[in-house]
Amino acid sequence: MEQSVFISYLQLGWNHIISYTALDHISFVITLCALFTISEWRKILTLVTAFTIGHSVTLALSALNYLPFSSKWVEILIPLTIIVTAIRNILQRNSTKNVSTFDKKLISYYVTALLFGFIHGMGFASSFKMMTGLDQSIVTQLLAFNCGLELGQILIVLTMVGILYLFTKYLKTKPREWNLFISGIGFGIGMMVLLNSISNF
Repeated sequence: MEQSVFISYLQLGWNHIISYTALDHISFVITLCALFTISEWRKILTLVTAFTIGHSVTLALSALNYLPFSSKWVEILIPLTIIVTAIRNILQRNSTKNVSTFDKKLISYYVTALLFGFIHGMGFASSFKMMTGLDQSIVTQLLAFNCGLELGQILIVLTMVGILYLFTKYLKTKPREWNLFISGIGFGIGMMVLLNSISNF
C-alpha cells in the first residue's frame, strides 16, 4: 500500500515539473545553468544541488505548515529570481572555465541558487497542498513528490546539456553567445510571468 502511495506521489511530482504550468521553474533551472559549458559539469551539478537543497527544505516546511507565506507574493518572487539570474549571467563577461568549482568567485552563485531554491520551494508547496489536500501525516507523500520533482529537474538539465552540445559541436556556438541566448530567453519569460502575476495580485 505504502509503495503504491509513493509511486503515485512520485508521478505527481514528476507531472508537476514536466508541464507547461511549471514554465517558471523550468526557465529558472535553465537560466541558472546558462553561464557554464559542458566541461564545467561539476559547477552545474553544484548549482543544481544547492537549488535542490533550498527548495526541498522549504517544500517540507511549507507543506507541513511550519512556514506560512502568501502565495501571491511567491508568484511575484519566483519570476524575479529568473530575471535576477538572467541579468547576472549577462553581466558576467569573464569566462568561469578556468575557475575551480569551489572558488570564492563562484560561492555567491551557489548561495544565490540556495536562496532562490527557498523561494521556488514555496511555489512547489502550494501546488503540493492543492493536489493532495492532506494535513500532517504526509512524510512519505512529501518525499515521493519531491523525488518526482528532482527526477524531472535532472531530465531538464540533461536535455539542456544535450542541446548545448549540439549547438557547440555543429553550430560552433561560443559560450558567451549561448549564455546571452538562454539568459535572454529566461529574462523574457521572467518578465512575462512577473507582469502576469502583478496584474493578478
